[in-house]
Amino acid sequence: MNALGCLLLLLLLFPLHTCSSVSTQLFEAWSSNHGKTYSSSEEKQQRLEIFEENYAFITRHNEMGNSSFSLSLNAFADLTHHEFRSSYLGLAAAPTNSDVGEPRYVVRDVPASIDWREKGAVTGVKDQGSCGACWAFAATGAIEGINKIVTGSLVSLSEQELIDCDQSYNAGCGGGLMDFAYQFIIENHGIDTEEDYPYRGQDNTCNKRLLKRRVVTIDGYKDVPANNEKLLLQAVAAQPVSVGICGSERAFQFYSKGIFTGPCSTSLDHAVLIVGYGSGDGVDYWIVKNSWGRHWGMNGYIFLQRNSGNSQGVCGINMLASYPTKTKPNPPTPPPPGPVKCDLFSYCSTGETCCCARSFIGICFSWKCCASKSAVCCKDHRYCCPSDYPVCDTETNMCLKFTGNVTTEAFKKRGSSREFRGWTSFAEDWFL
Repeated sequence: MNALGCLLLLLLLFPLHTCSSVSTQLFEAWSSNHGKTYSSSEEKQQRLEIFEENYAFITRHNEMGNSSFSLSLNAFADLTHHEFRSSYLGLAAAPTNSDVGEPRYVVRDVPASIDWREKGAVTGVKDQGSCGACWAFAATGAIEGINKIVTGSLVSLSEQELIDCDQSYNAGCGGGLMDFAYQFIIENHGIDTEEDYPYRGQDNTCNKRLLKRRVVTIDGYKDVPANNEKLLLQAVAAQPVSVGICGSERAFQFYSKGIFTGPCSTSLDHAVLIVGYGSGDGVDYWIVKNSWGRHWGMNGYIFLQRNSGNSQGVCGINMLASYPTKTKPNPPTPPPPGPVKCDLFSYCSTGETCCCARSFIGICFSWKCCASKSAVCCKDHRYCCPSDYPVCDTETNMCLKFTGNVTTEAFKKRGSSREFRGWTSFAEDWFL
């Protein structure tokens, strides 16, 4: 048993309010386990107090004994409920003119249970961080599923492309809707892979070059009629389905395992992916993939009660369901990219990123290369960070993740190659 597990056992034996030193030790162990750091002792003390309040809430729930699910101290344990709600959701209001169209599935017998993970149609759990892009993760997850079913290939797709480029109706980290994401991909004639266009957890300018790398396509999309659990079940029996839910309940924030039965509002504010369904201990449930990382719930998943007797479903899961359609093969695989051009005369090697080293009035005259694809160029013009550690700490030359403050060492840039040293070199020497 690790240190955190031992402390949890102690706290079961000694209540929190009678053993503050143990709660402090638990907080330290939890902080270390989740890579949490704080800017000052005052902030750390404030987070400890929030942590203790959340632990008391979790303990009260788990001690009830009659609940079908349990809670735990996950990565959100130092956040107030208001902070959590304002940072980790992101489903926009449903369009008033949504065209439901004819459902793809007719009434028919469905299997008693199905898990699309077992059929290889679900990619690994992803982490949206504090960017409200749940809509993008739910949409890509549904497309990844139907693409595997139709083509036999499981490809992880780019949420960042949707965040950066799908700006007609969706608002990146500010929220969005799956139907609009599907429509954007249809109009763009496809979407790029996560490997090509990696996730950064923040709004960025659309990369037009990568926007043209259309690896996976869809034909269209369908909306499941609202509050029709029978048709939703038929849809999930055929493919993973994106849905809106209420994800802002405090118990949902700290969900650990079991079948979540609520109580839960039906005010939709979060988007997730149904990847199957089943039954356990006489209770039917949906298998739901979330986008809060593997440290939340059951390795990133939750069982949400099905057949609850409420037509809207627990947390409103029956209210806003949609899925992409696909019958055609994907276009030929785009050729691998060649050297990365920085300007007309400078370039970096394949798989590197151009970073400006010297500029004048907004024009870059000198480039350096970062040995990482889609890297973040630090403002000190000396270092850069890989896309999965996108926050530069120029004081320590370290790179941070967008959640958890986990760090890795920054890359030092090297000089770019030049095809021609004409007026660019002259301007560089003259102005700089």
